[in-house]
Amino acid sequence: MKSTGIIRRVDELGRVVIPIELRNKFGISEKDPIEIYVEGSNIVLRKFEPNCIFCGNSKNLSEYKGKLVCEKCLEKLSKIKSE
Repeated sequence: MKSTGIIRRVDELGRVVIPIELRNKFGISEKDPIEIYVEGSNIVLRKFEPNCIFCGNSKNLSEYKGKLVCEKCLEKLSKIKSE
């Protein structure tokens, strides 16, 4: 992990402001969803991108019964049905 040298304080409501330079670098706009997870002893923030429920791919997604599935996994699933 690379340090940016930027330090922010947590406010009384538990909020932290992400600097504009970082938001611009990662394409984060106002109202964009941010994914928060723990990796070891670190809290990691990243722009949320919907992913395939099977392989995690975020491109060429289709929705099936409320779940996102990529083209490749859809193809594999269609082969299972026809066997």
